[in-house]
Amino acid sequence: MGGRSTHARTALSWIVGGWRHDPHPQPLPTRGRGVVVRRLAVGAILLLAAIGSGVWAYVDALGPLDLTAAEARSTVVLDRDGRLLRPYAAADGRWRLPVAAGDVDPRFIAFLKAYEDRGFDEHRGVEPLALMRAAGQWLRHGRVVSGGSTLTMQVARLLEPRDERTPRAKARQIVRAVQLERRFSKTEILDLYLALAPYGGNLEGVRAASLAYFGREPKRLSNGEAALLVGLPQAPEARRPDRFAAAARRARDRVLDRAMARGLITPADAEAARAEPVPDERRPFPMLAAHAADAALSERPGERVHRLPIDGRLQASLEALAREGAERQGPRLSAAILVVDNATGEVRAHVGSAGYLASERGGALDMTASPRSPGSALKPFIYGLAFESGLAHPETMLDDRPSRFGTYAPENFDLTFQGTVTARRALQLSLNVPAVELLAEIGPPRFLARLRQAGAELFLPAEAAPGLAVGLGGLGITLSDMARLYAGLARGGEVPPLVRRLGGAPATPGGLAIADPVAAWYVADILRGAPPPDNALAGRIAFKTGTSYGYRDAWAVGFDRRVTIAVWLGRPDNAAVPGLTGRVAAAPLLFDAFARFGGEPEPVIRPPHVLLATSATLPPPLRHIRKDQPKTVASTVAAPLKIAFPPEGARVDLGLASAGADLAALALKAQGGVLPLTWLVNGAPVGSASPRRQSLWRPDGAGFARVSVIDATGATDSVTVRVE
Repeated sequence: MGGRSTHARTALSWIVGGWRHDPHPQPLPTRGRGVVVRRLAVGAILLLAAIGSGVWAYVDALGPLDLTAAEARSTVVLDRDGRLLRPYAAADGRWRLPVAAGDVDPRFIAFLKAYEDRGFDEHRGVEPLALMRAAGQWLRHGRVVSGGSTLTMQVARLLEPRDERTPRAKARQIVRAVQLERRFSKTEILDLYLALAPYGGNLEGVRAASLAYFGREPKRLSNGEAALLVGLPQAPEARRPDRFAAAARRARDRVLDRAMARGLITPADAEAARAEPVPDERRPFPMLAAHAADAALSERPGERVHRLPIDGRLQASLEALAREGAERQGPRLSAAILVVDNATGEVRAHVGSAGYLASERGGALDMTASPRSPGSALKPFIYGLAFESGLAHPETMLDDRPSRFGTYAPENFDLTFQGTVTARRALQLSLNVPAVELLAEIGPPRFLARLRQAGAELFLPAEAAPGLAVGLGGLGITLSDMARLYAGLARGGEVPPLVRRLGGAPATPGGLAIADPVAAWYVADILRGAPPPDNALAGRIAFKTGTSYGYRDAWAVGFDRRVTIAVWLGRPDNAAVPGLTGRVAAAPLLFDAFARFGGEPEPVIRPPHVLLATSATLPPPLRHIRKDQPKTVASTVAAPLKIAFPPEGARVDLGLASAGADLAALALKAQGGVLPLTWLVNGAPVGSASPRRQSLWRPDGAGFARVSVIDATGATDSVTVRVE
């Protein structure tokens, strides 16, 4: 800079060089005047070059634009439609939410330009007339009276905040404004202002201010609200509505006067806007699906925007339902609700507690992910495995009488017994003895293996081998896994992966089976006929309740073709709550949640090969679980029943894709067991009971098939094969 100043002085000296003071100057000859003019012109050029060189040196000294402030935004979690579920403060503790001009009411944009920068759309970052006016005021008053700043210059100041209001600081803003205009479009510059403008305290940007002062997004604002948001950034601390409501009102009214003068609103509109109340407190920011939001940030901490498949409106409604349900049951209780779209596996609502900030209810704990005892809620999967194995049918007769299984003697919840009932009725009434009888035939290890194969994580006591009590709640499982298993029943046995993030990989594995299609439909059809609670109509959804030992957990899980909803109530510390049952506490919430989901429930589609029969018309081996029949000598010495062909997992080529495929048949062969034998494929009988150990089955197409055989004593064996 010193060198360039020297050049300027040299230029001036050269311009006036040779001139001497003469008290009696003589007119210059024509040739002399021409020399002076030429010297003045060349000197002016040199002076302008020196000034320009100095300006460029000043610009170089400033360095490139620093956009750090613009990039330091708050992290936001959005629902499936882009609505805000939960924001998080930026690293510096400020609320600086992402926003664009398209997210803001157009009248706010109009008011902003009319009040702050009428020429914003035309100028190149600087308004010379406004700057000249500001400079004149500075010279006249000796201080800065008005800044003459454009919106672009204000953005420059927000990107590089400085406290001083001096000509040097103004020059810096001018240079930065020109740089901004060269680099960004007008819309992008406006977006920067909307995101960075200060609104008092730790609020920055119009979106954060609108949520804090009005409790809603700035997409729709009244005239008074738009004017208030325009007027606050000029003196954000002195005009904070929550501290200085009168000053905020005066600022708002000045904006309204300017908008009326510019013809943006009528006098009547301005008068109505002045009558609007000014908010006198800050509202809390949204905190919907707080547990799901925390999980999303934990999974991808570097992302600033997280999109979840949650429906924000449904989430808000179910959070209120969970809070009300827990409060009705008493103090220190929490509640959790999970809604799963059966077609996609997307989590449409995730209510982890009865209130995220309710410390007395353990609100910070996500009870959808906490293992709890399910009570009777796993019984449907015992029946599904029995139906799939050919051990029983919904119309099979079961005994509900006092029984002992070794040292284990189960009792029903009401301490009564129903006598002989169908499997359908036993499951609908949630009778314990028939469920334990079926589990004894299936075997607890096989039952637990099926649940694990379907992707469920089970929590068992470490000191004991699994026994029959696992069917009545003697293990732990999460609400999330329970919802997935029931969604599998709605999908024909295929358990869906849970999708917790839009555009991301599923959080849980998919393609796993909890039952074959026929068995899954049998269970769904039975549960659709379960007696509903007092606040609901019968036959609308398939559902099951559960109550854990000691009244610690109340469950209700229901589904139709569209959606599965799982509900849990209890104390997070696992303390007993006398009288807390699934039917009384959880089932009403389940049916209320379905009502809030909306639409008409749709029954699960019936697959082919379903055996529709009465108890009397069932094949003889399916009419009863015949454990009380005296064994014959032949049955005593008979080898165990086993399917000899086809073997488990076999792929059998029957030429189904070629001509004449309708004549292809699969030979079924068994060994051991007591005649006669009954064959079933996918739950449907193949012919009638036969004294022979083989049969023929003609498939109606290629695919997987579950082949089962039952002997005269009720012994069964099953294999899964693929026919082609």
